[in-house]
Amino acid sequence: MVTDQVTAAAGPARSAPPDARPRRWAAPLWALPPVVLLALFFLYPLALVVQQSFRPDGGGTSLQPYADVFASVAFRHALWTTVWIALASTAGCLVLGFLLALVIAFVPFPGARTVARFVDVYLSFPSFLITLALLFLYGTTGVVGSFRFLTTPWGVLLAEVTYFTPFVMRPLLAAFSQLDTALLEAASSLGARAPRIVRRVILPEALPALAAGGSLVLVLCLNEFGIVLFTGAKGVTTLPMLVYGKAILESDYPGACVVAVVNVLISVGLYGLYRVVSRRAGA
Repeated sequence: MVTDQVTAAAGPARSAPPDARPRRWAAPLWALPPVVLLALFFLYPLALVVQQSFRPDGGGTSLQPYADVFASVAFRHALWTTVWIALASTAGCLVLGFLLALVIAFVPFPGARTVARFVDVYLSFPSFLITLALLFLYGTTGVVGSFRFLTTPWGVLLAEVTYFTPFVMRPLLAAFSQLDTALLEAASSLGARAPRIVRRVILPEALPALAAGGSLVLVLCLNEFGIVLFTGAKGVTTLPMLVYGKAILESDYPGACVVAVVNVLISVGLYGLYRVVSRRAGA
């Protein structure tokens, strides 16, 4: 009797709410448009490049294009030039970017915020624009004087370090903005000097940002084409320049596709290595 009265006071029983969970078939449908666009505009052209790399000019399917390219001195020279310029540029960007980010983040000076915002704007500049600016300064008819090193590998190295350093600075500035300043004050109050504070407090916090920025710069340098082309460094042939030369100048499309496939494999391999190392390091 009491139970009936409580039920009547509570009113009529409400129907169970519909299942709020998304239906299982909804997720694949939402993922279908980007997958189709990715396959149409990226995977399909990439598959055509890989397919063409196995088709010599004589017809059929063969590994002969790979054998010809790997046996050529030009390919080995381009591979070595690409790797050492990319590694040297990445090292220069890491050192210079870390020092500049330290100054902007921790050294008080007028206009620090303006400089930090300029770094964001600088990232939108095309690479050839920076190269042209260097040519106007240090070219054969430049403002500063006639310096022919811009047409050498060292000129390419200077241009890449100048252009890609902000790609290291941006994640570093973001990491420094989240650093607890109380740690710096405590270290300073304990008598630690600036180099020790940088080495023991700031650098460990900046390592994930350095790894992210350095890996990005390394991949970009491996695939850089505009800087090498606009410096006019005729003796500097990288893998992207070799692709351009074989496809446009020599009309060797299978050879160009082979070099392009090698370049893609190197980039993907470096990205996979970065992912493995970052996971093991807990980044």
